[in-house]
Amino acid sequence: MKKNKSLLWLFALILVLSAFLAACGGDDGDTTSEDPTDTEETDTDTEDAAEGEPQTGGTLVYGIDAPPEGLFSSAFYGIATDFEVIDLFDEALISYNENLEPEPNVASWETEDNKVFNFTFEEGVMWHNGEELTVNDWVFALETLADPDYEGPRYANVQTIEGAEAYRAGEADSISGIEVVSDYEITITFDKARVNNLTNLWAYPLPEAAFEGIEVADMASSDPVISTPIGIGPFKVDSIVAGESVEFSKNEDYWNGDVNLDKIVVRVIDNSSVVGALQNGDVDMISLQPVSGPEVEPLENVEITTYPGLSYYYVGFKLGKFDSESQEIVEELPKYQDKELRQAMMYALNRQEWVDAFFFGYANVVNAPVPSSHWNAADNSELNTYEYDPEKAMEMLDAAGYVDTNDDGFREDPNGDEFVVKFSHYATGNPTFESRAQAITQYWEAVGLKTELEMVEVNLYYEMIEKDDASIETFFGGWGTGTDPDPTATWKSDQLWNYTRYNNPESDQLLDDALDIEVVGTDQEARKELYVEWQKLLNEEVPMLYIAELEEIVALNNRVGGVEYDVSGQNSPAQWFVTE
Repeated sequence: MKKNKSLLWLFALILVLSAFLAACGGDDGDTTSEDPTDTEETDTDTEDAAEGEPQTGGTLVYGIDAPPEGLFSSAFYGIATDFEVIDLFDEALISYNENLEPEPNVASWETEDNKVFNFTFEEGVMWHNGEELTVNDWVFALETLADPDYEGPRYANVQTIEGAEAYRAGEADSISGIEVVSDYEITITFDKARVNNLTNLWAYPLPEAAFEGIEVADMASSDPVISTPIGIGPFKVDSIVAGESVEFSKNEDYWNGDVNLDKIVVRVIDNSSVVGALQNGDVDMISLQPVSGPEVEPLENVEITTYPGLSYYYVGFKLGKFDSESQEIVEELPKYQDKELRQAMMYALNRQEWVDAFFFGYANVVNAPVPSSHWNAADNSELNTYEYDPEKAMEMLDAAGYVDTNDDGFREDPNGDEFVVKFSHYATGNPTFESRAQAITQYWEAVGLKTELEMVEVNLYYEMIEKDDASIETFFGGWGTGTDPDPTATWKSDQLWNYTRYNNPESDQLLDDALDIEVVGTDQEARKELYVEWQKLLNEEVPMLYIAELEEIVALNNRVGGVEYDVSGQNSPAQWFVTE
């Protein structure tokens, strides 16, 4: 095992050196996001990079290290870089404070029973096309997500509205739980009282006039999503160069106060060029991959901000197949159903060594699918921490019948047939990805599990996982929890984003109970107790191997000010400024 450790650290050393050399060369190019999922949550306030009073005017260059897929609508986007763009020109009706508590933004609300909610909109809020925002735009969004032809993953955010299931099944022409009172007032009734009905509810309206005449099935590829997106935020889209850049200008009619900057330019910066771009002042603001952190820290013109995130990385097992129409898991796949096999594969991973080598001090080992910074996280004392133990892994594999019967150095399955772990990881221009994936295969092969690695182009990767492509058996992924930590959308057996296809009635019941007013009332501690029980179950069952939780890392040029982060995300771009 010493040899394996040396190789791992050699990988890391080579990656640091190669990234440094590439950065000095300033070679721009395209790459893709490490974690193409919605992980914008943060945890601590940060100080402004620039000091003094906010300045007006100027242009800020906002870097992203992955080309957007180009779905610039909250209802349709699939990867995090698209959301970074959306977040500059659009806003939700509800915002969240540093305690992850909902606060009115465009809409305020009242409820007496957590089942019926009355919402009131601000008047005079304008879309970028000059149309006024009304509750009808929200109804349009909710009905779009509930439409039978909507193929995105966000139906879960409208599913619990009374009548949504009948609407999706084509049995009703409208959603019965939605009542429009006026252009600025609306009542939404849910199918039952739940603790998180408000925080789970889809809070992004869609500009109905912009989508006029476009069928739901065609919306994701339409101009209002791809080339002429509009929102209600402080900046509006001026131009898009697909895969390269997006230019924004100040929204002079922004509803919520002054906007400091004249322009924001989003540029795709190849990962190998990030350090050079920051050093040369070619980019003012960018989220960093951990490999770049140690090289950016010494730069005198840049400040690094780190804060605990609400995302985690994992290796998932494909345990079944999902039918999107019936919303159920319809087939179990036998290869990884043995819990002892999955646990042995967990013990075989030296996760701390791996995290140290490939995340350069910006991550910690995690033992359940809830980041430790969330209020409902189970303490490690309540979980099996799966400390690195290759001997135990081999003993468990022996006991489970995975033994080497032909003396080739690798284990066969309990039937004596060849057993190969097929492991997939998304491929981008980031040099760490293939190396870190190879390191995982080394750990498994060290305990006798033959492993084949496939690197898959990132824009195909999650589509293949979502559609249960037969070539995906085990896979590396990342998820971010939302402002409410309810994991229903990624773990219940009737949810598309349950990518492992984990199917356990006990798990489903615990998740339901944690939201049920009759079970937990409005007591957050009562909810936490159920979520801890759920984490203990998932920690024992290991339908995925929990790897790491990352710190979020942002680099800001010293001329940038007004940027703040807390657990709810970044502050409004309207408050950002540059000093020169």
